[in-house]
Amino acid sequence: MRRSQSNRGLAHGRDQRLQRGQRGVSLFGLLFWAVVLAFGGVVVARVIPTVLEFYTIQRVVDRIAASNPSTVPAVRAAFETAQQVEYSMVSIRSQDLVVSKENDKLQISFAYDKQVDLAGPVYLLIKYEGKSR
Repeated sequence: MRRSQSNRGLAHGRDQRLQRGQRGVSLFGLLFWAVVLAFGGVVVARVIPTVLEFYTIQRVVDRIAASNPSTVPAVRAAFETAQQVEYSMVSIRSQDLVVSKENDKLQISFAYDKQVDLAGPVYLLIKYEGKSR
């Protein structure tokens, strides 16, 4: 009899430890995090194309600066040619490029704003700015 009482006591103690140690996510918590992750996914999915466009423009500007054209119209013409090949560059025109010389090296810089619509009247404004290396 003594043995069964001690076994029963051990089983009871083990049940209490299991009940205290159990953790989990409630249905409300699960729905909350699902909404947060879905909204974050939508934002990322709409921002990634603008980031890729910026890196494409940066790569084109670096390539033009490396070729060292002699005049500003030559820089603008090279950018327009690249724009005809790269269909993703729609946020900036050749007139938006600022061309200067620093230490006898051609420097091309640009800046533009991109508005990303998220939902209804909510927009995300991203300001892109870059210059040749």
